[in-house]
Amino acid sequence: MALTTIDVPSLEKLSTGKVRDIFALPDPSTLLFVASDRISAYDVILANGIPNRGAILTLASAHWFRLLPSLLPGLRTHFLSLDVPATVPAAAAPSLRHRSMQVRKLRILPVEAIVRGYLAGSGWKEYQRAGTVHGIALPEGLRECERLPTGPLFTPSTKAPQGEHDENIHPDEVAALIGEKYAARVRELALSIYQAAADYALERGIIIADTKFEFAVDDATDEVVLADEVLTPDSSRFWDAATYEAGRDQDSFDKQIVRNWLVANGVKGKEGVVLPEDVCNATEARYKDVF
Repeated sequence: MALTTIDVPSLEKLSTGKVRDIFALPDPSTLLFVASDRISAYDVILANGIPNRGAILTLASAHWFRLLPSLLPGLRTHFLSLDVPATVPAAAAPSLRHRSMQVRKLRILPVEAIVRGYLAGSGWKEYQRAGTVHGIALPEGLRECERLPTGPLFTPSTKAPQGEHDENIHPDEVAALIGEKYAARVRELALSIYQAAADYALERGIIIADTKFEFAVDDATDEVVLADEVLTPDSSRFWDAATYEAGRDQDSFDKQIVRNWLVANGVKGKEGVVLPEDVCNATEARYKDVF
């Protein structure tokens, strides 16, 4: 059964997002992130969720948060522990297990650090129209889902409030949002993390076509820190390397099944939509497969 509403009586809920709820902890330097099974598409949260989705997103992020510093020495993350806080009542602890993450409380930078290794999604649409991706000119004649001959591109977007659309921007515009020093570091980290993760995943038969990172600043040290979630089926486009073929759309390990059903049934962007059980089960299976 999907868990779409999360309340912890002993903790103050600070915010509710599309997927995650954030709670205060007794230590003011830490927070508790809890991933529900809610699912959104086209900026609308659907009426029912996908069973186990929150746990898969949390455990996938934890895997990468633990792994990436070993691949990229010096990388810092906000991740602390998957332990359920001791202050949580015993009755509430089972609902938080595997879907809660203790993290450091940091200052989130207002930019989505997207990296694209392949020409897909909104990048492909822009390229068809203008020959560019986020205003970056690309060679002529590229095919849908083709690996970018330029190498991975840093293609950021604004971080819009919930319910509003992020806006794709040229990399040069990031400095106006967060300052030149942080902009350069975010770009450097995003590209290096993507490459390390893409190499690791490809050894396991998975192509990471593109992904979205979020970064924060530790004001005590002025360091840029990897935060939020990382390399999950929500934030990334994962493809099966064994079936990959440039020149066509790929079968992604994500919620595309949900998007396709909404479009096919004429309910894209509508509130209160209930997904049928078979769509929920198929989506859960895709998340489990890539995990």
